[in-house]
Amino acid sequence: MIVSDKLTKTYPSGDSVLTVLKEVSFEITPGSFVSILGPSGSGKSTLLGLLAGLDRPSSGSVSLNGQNLTGMTEDQLSVFRNKTVGFVFQSFQLIPTLTALENVMVPLELLGDRNAGAKAADLLEKVGIYPRKNHFPSQLSGGEQQRVALARAFSTSPKILFADEPTGNLDQKTGGRIFDLLGNLNVQHGTTLVMVTHDQLLAGHSDRILRLADGELVSDEHLTDRMRAL
Repeated sequence: MIVSDKLTKTYPSGDSVLTVLKEVSFEITPGSFVSILGPSGSGKSTLLGLLAGLDRPSSGSVSLNGQNLTGMTEDQLSVFRNKTVGFVFQSFQLIPTLTALENVMVPLELLGDRNAGAKAADLLEKVGIYPRKNHFPSQLSGGEQQRVALARAFSTSPKILFADEPTGNLDQKTGGRIFDLLGNLNVQHGTTLVMVTHDQLLAGHSDRILRLADGELVSDEHLTDRMRAL
């Protein structure tokens, strides 16, 4: 489902070059739940952005669902992302002037789905926030906003979901609930889930942990059911 081949990202830094990622390679099978761990500045979010096609690598390539992103134009990437990829961010990124229901409807409407309203309502029910469907983001708690963001991310039934510190702005209890919802939606939809997190405990519930340090992949740990008992 995901192939990272010698992904490298560099930036000019004065008279030298700053290497944020260096030849990171791995493959992720369909339906997997993979966590990316590493200290601040290790390149986690940069890697996620490259995998999702939000940024371009300096060298190397990314393939999603059999499609090589490297040769796509920006317009082609945009269409591909809308059909194939979902995103959940630490900062929620909801549209402040739209209600919870309308926020979830947006990706569906962009695809011309005439059942956008019904599908959005069903997803809000699944994440347990349907009674708040007519509230604006400013009227929702952080945990409620992230539930809306999850519903929106799954609205187009993406084959791949990228989550960048999805519990980072939430207290531990609320973060745990959001994480459980992510896992449940992952299983129900068969979606491949790739999550950046700094939380070792949460990562321990995934199928696999990729660890980064100084821009390099330093370990690739496949977890058994017994090991996922944290």
